[in-house]
Amino acid sequence: MKPRKSEEPLPGRAAALILVLCVSGLTAETARYSVPEEAGRGSFVANIAKDLGLTGEELLARQARVVPEGEKQYLQLNQHTGDLVVREQMDREELCGQSEPCLVRFEVLLESPLQSFRAEVRLTDINDHAPVFLNKEIVLKIPESAIPGTRFLLESAHDPDVGNNSLQHYSISSNEYFHVYTQRRSGGGRYAELVLDRALDREQQAEVAFIITAGDGGNPPRSGTALIRVIVLDTNDNIPVFTQSLYKVSVMENSSEDTIVVVVSASDLDAGTNGEIVYSIFQNSEENLQTFKINPETGQIHLKKPLDYEEKKTYEIDVQATDGGGLSTHCKVEVQVKDVNDNAPEVIITSLTSTLSEAAPPNTVVALFNVRDRDSGDNGRTTCELTGEQPFRITLLAADAYALVTSETLDREQVEEYNVTVRARDEGSPALSASKTLFVRLLDVNDNAPTFTQAIYTMVISENEPAGRSLGHLSATDPDAGENAHVRYSLVPPPPGTLATASFVSVDAESGTVRSLRPLDYEKVRALEVTVRAADGGSPPLSAQAVLRIVVRDENDNAPVLLHPGPDSSAAGELVPRWAPSGYLVAKVVAVDADAGQNAWLSYELAKATEPGLFRVGLHSGEVRTARAVTERDAPRQRLIVLVRDRGQPSRSATATLAVALVDEFSDAFHQLGHDPASRLQPQIAEEEMLTTYLIASLCCVSSLFLLSVLVLTANTLCKARVRAELPPPSPSCYADGDFASDGVGSTGTLSPAYRYEMCLTSGSGRSEFRFLRPILPSLHSNAEAGLDKDEELLRHSQPPCDREAQARRTVTPPF
Repeated sequence: MKPRKSEEPLPGRAAALILVLCVSGLTAETARYSVPEEAGRGSFVANIAKDLGLTGEELLARQARVVPEGEKQYLQLNQHTGDLVVREQMDREELCGQSEPCLVRFEVLLESPLQSFRAEVRLTDINDHAPVFLNKEIVLKIPESAIPGTRFLLESAHDPDVGNNSLQHYSISSNEYFHVYTQRRSGGGRYAELVLDRALDREQQAEVAFIITAGDGGNPPRSGTALIRVIVLDTNDNIPVFTQSLYKVSVMENSSEDTIVVVVSASDLDAGTNGEIVYSIFQNSEENLQTFKINPETGQIHLKKPLDYEEKKTYEIDVQATDGGGLSTHCKVEVQVKDVNDNAPEVIITSLTSTLSEAAPPNTVVALFNVRDRDSGDNGRTTCELTGEQPFRITLLAADAYALVTSETLDREQVEEYNVTVRARDEGSPALSASKTLFVRLLDVNDNAPTFTQAIYTMVISENEPAGRSLGHLSATDPDAGENAHVRYSLVPPPPGTLATASFVSVDAESGTVRSLRPLDYEKVRALEVTVRAADGGSPPLSAQAVLRIVVRDENDNAPVLLHPGPDSSAAGELVPRWAPSGYLVAKVVAVDADAGQNAWLSYELAKATEPGLFRVGLHSGEVRTARAVTERDAPRQRLIVLVRDRGQPSRSATATLAVALVDEFSDAFHQLGHDPASRLQPQIAEEEMLTTYLIASLCCVSSLFLLSVLVLTANTLCKARVRAELPPPSPSCYADGDFASDGVGSTGTLSPAYRYEMCLTSGSGRSEFRFLRPILPSLHSNAEAGLDKDEELLRHSQPPCDREAQARRTVTPPF
């Protein structure tokens, strides 16, 4: 099959005009081909690949396809060869009727990237129909008085073919009276007129019969025949005469049935029955007979059915007026159908991308569509628009071809799908419109990172909780969809050299549940801080971080620890003069608790005493004082048990035992102590030495490390210089009545009043030793100065010798 040749002179075969419709270039031309009607299935029409300049492989890769303008698919594209072939036989007369040219329009779409070009195939007519007379027998009544040369209109034959294949001429069989003359209508059709050659004589021949043949111009030609019977009538002097030989009228296409189209009128000068006129529509077209009817008496022509401008725009009606004598005459009625805006525009989708990536850039083609309006003029001119505010716009590609493209960047997280309504409106009055709704769903792109609901998560766990306990949940959301929104949790490894927090807690990757991996000790680890990451399942994955803070809650798992008296001493010995008044400070119980908060808040109480009413203990200070004045009746030896209790739940406690000696003179006290077993004095001395060590350690912790370092360095330097310069070989140095200052802390058990102690610093064997001998009570310092000399003399004999020149008296305040 060769493409039809253009009416313009072109050398050789007419080149097909092809446009690849790109969104960037909005110009359009139409490729034109031709194929005979009723071509068999598989008949070759054209090679699309060659006209596009593409290979068959490229057509296959780009998924080329044919999109028809109508609902029926008559053509098919072979993607491997690029050949356009006939898929289903096409009957030109069925598709287009008498309209010429008969065009089958379609579009060729290419995917990846989306391109389109318009084309049309013209169906060339073949001579597949012969002319046909509606009546196989035509009866004419002609008076014998008709003069030669008179013309009589004959019924026309019908041939649905067009061009040379349509009806071209009429002929009649040989006879003595008539010949036929073929006439052309304004619309291109042909009709026959019978011409009288010689006068008729009814008395000689009452009827003349012959055959009329209608032939077309096809190759080979086809023809149809009918029998004409001419009945010769007796003389009728006058024939009817129409007031007009041609009636031109216009009728709106929306006129209803029985609407009067026109009234024809004819007159006859004869009288009687010869002057009575009857009107009729001459059977020159079956379509006319189905569309119009005439009142035989009045000549009013009515519509038998509504007209349709889009089907036929002009009708030619032959009207015959016949008098009672059989004489007749003819006139023509030309009916012009006026277009009415009775057809709304049609939106025909030729290509649609129902799913679109949210990352698609602006001007991405979403759909291709055509708008068609069967009306004409302003009634057929259309405009196209979108309803509502949406990120799309319409681009004009050709006269009635449009593309729906994106006008801005898309975001699936804001709008996941769109119902895009395309509205086409014509310019008629009133204007008609039609709408088409396109559904476009956005495909997700991993363009959003997960977001934690909190920047810092704080979770609390009690110390000593078993491993595997759930501490809480992390939560992160991702507005993406599918795998792009699937969030997984993990711990971020800490920097090298820091605490390995991953050994303490774990995070469930799916649920975000935080669990402990082992029991925690508040006294060792009070808080943990770790960075957690939430990553989605996109490619590449996106992530976010948050801080997870684990706070260890203290439990009362530590009992109070006694600093004074020490836990290793069986009983602490204290001396109280019998003249001690009420409130006299006997001793101070010092204890600490490794817990925190109220678990470390200590309270002291006297659990047991030899004389319950003689002593009392400060609730928060731990100071043991006399509750009343000491009397002679009180036993010289008192044993006190002090209970130290914290405020935890449940409460934990410890006990301290104090041995108190009531003495008149300190020499008596030493005398009593000298008669005690050595095992009783030595633990007291050891306990005092341990207490002194604890006190010095506490003082060092409170003091600034910097100042302490400076003081130690300075003291060390001075001591070395003094030893080298002045002192003889090392000998014990005693310090008596040294003064020490301490800060009073009531709740922790630290002494606040001033104490006086006798201490001895001995040196030898390469080291110095600080020994706590005994306390010197404040009351004795103020009231019994004379008695001290005696006691000191006793101490000098009972203790190792000290360097008398190094002795010094100071007031000592123990730092507890």
